[in-house]
Amino acid sequence: MPQPVTASGSRELPHERRRVWEALAVLAPYCAVCDVSYVVEGTGAPDRGTRFVCVPGRLDDGAHPPAGAPQGEIVEWVPLERVTTRLRLTPETWTTTIELADAGPGATLVTITVSHEPRSDGRLTQRLTQRLMRGGVREMVQRTVDGELDRLPAHVEQLPAG
Repeated sequence: MPQPVTASGSRELPHERRRVWEALAVLAPYCAVCDVSYVVEGTGAPDRGTRFVCVPGRLDDGAHPPAGAPQGEIVEWVPLERVTTRLRLTPETWTTTIELADAGPGATLVTITVSHEPRSDGRLTQRLTQRLMRGGVREMVQRTVDGELDRLPAHVEQLPAG
């Protein structure tokens, strides 16, 4: 079974933890910072087990996501502290954990951990290819973490003033 490649990083934001949580953990129908639409199953507040579909770009109101769109699930939900999502694509699974901690008065430390795991049927050729590509995947996962950290302020700024 292939081993996941994981990277992590942290950034301090000059905002209260509740505001950062609202900006990062709540699946809004559309995120302008990421240019991604989320279609969440069911109604009510998100929680562990909440399923969603992630679609690049903005979906029109009431539009259905295209067939084959990445399927996601919240696998851990500790309000104001930690949320972990798993996003399944055809050849791979991405797991993202966002952890929040107080970093002083009015400041929050955000730690993002991203894991990438190829989905394999166990064929030897596929396993060898994955092993050879591991260094490139490690760089890609670290760039993903760095990009997410760089966008943190924009996520908070898109919230209504509060």
